[in-house]
Amino acid sequence: MPESDLLSVEDLETRFYTSHGVVQAVDRVSFTVAQGETLGIVGESGCGKSVTTLSLMRLIPESAGEITGGVVRFDGVDILQMDERDVRRIRGSQIAMIFQDPMTSLNPVLTVGQQIVEALRLHLNMSRKAARARAIELLDMVGIPSPELRVDEYPHRFSGGMRQRVMIALALSCNPKLILADEPTTGLDVTIQAQILRLLKRLSHELNTACILITHDLGVVAGMTQRIHVMYAGQIVEKADTAELFANPKMPYTWGLLRSIPRLEGERRRLRTIQGAPPDLTGTKTGCRFASRCQYQRDICLQQDPELSGLPQAKPDHEARCWGTQEGGWLVDFDWRNESLDEAVHVEAGP
Repeated sequence: MPESDLLSVEDLETRFYTSHGVVQAVDRVSFTVAQGETLGIVGESGCGKSVTTLSLMRLIPESAGEITGGVVRFDGVDILQMDERDVRRIRGSQIAMIFQDPMTSLNPVLTVGQQIVEALRLHLNMSRKAARARAIELLDMVGIPSPELRVDEYPHRFSGGMRQRVMIALALSCNPKLILADEPTTGLDVTIQAQILRLLKRLSHELNTACILITHDLGVVAGMTQRIHVMYAGQIVEKADTAELFANPKMPYTWGLLRSIPRLEGERRRLRTIQGAPPDLTGTKTGCRFASRCQYQRDICLQQDPELSGLPQAKPDHEARCWGTQEGGWLVDFDWRNESLDEAVHVEAGP
């Protein structure tokens, strides 16, 4: 692992055991995060984003599933091989997580100050007085008004946006090296979303904290991240620098996500939807997992699963999991923005 990589994930696999069979929720996922970098992981609900982050912290419930393979090196040490006691020391202190719903993540019977103080005393061995002063400082840092008063209030007294700010303060309390932000703006109105994203970006820059931002919205990660990984059905299907991904996307699934984003500039166009539903992840899969929903698929897409690989006419660190966009593929020169070409390509591709 290069010295610049704080986190290196190699071929991570996570399974859940259900009455319908074994679900391969995370399938051979690999990526790296450098110190101070913000990585975006995007994809529709159920693609494996949240399970990936839970796997990094070894929070998969043993009664429901398990991590079946891979390596997760954090600061050069494989978390998956660590003793459970050592992993608990890392959680909250070196790796912190901001969950989707702050109301269910915060303890309703403890004040927000008590919850921050508890983390500070546990991980940093601070006195109660020093921990309380630090809690007030953290609440002020994330923009909570009158923090010396609000520190003694319960979560239900805060709005959704303010509760999310409390969760960010809790995540930052022990100066972690890495923050896992799992849909931190879900359920918030667009104004509060923008405030939370600006706050995360500012704090990451000021504290040099690395961040993995999980979301289903490509618009959220556009101005927040240096790199983006697109997930579908438990796999990473495209990865690239943020600017490169928006300027030159290669995977048809990524095209679908981009076509569904409203645009203010240019002529008005009807938003496009991705037809069909994600595949059932139980059992053994054959072929590309997006093939059943892809209007550009050919026979090989149904028969063989493509590897994540480099692409022609793209930057060296731009990779996609698609037969059509690889060297010699039928979509290499296709302009995905020209909707008039879609039907012609569909007819040419055949069933």
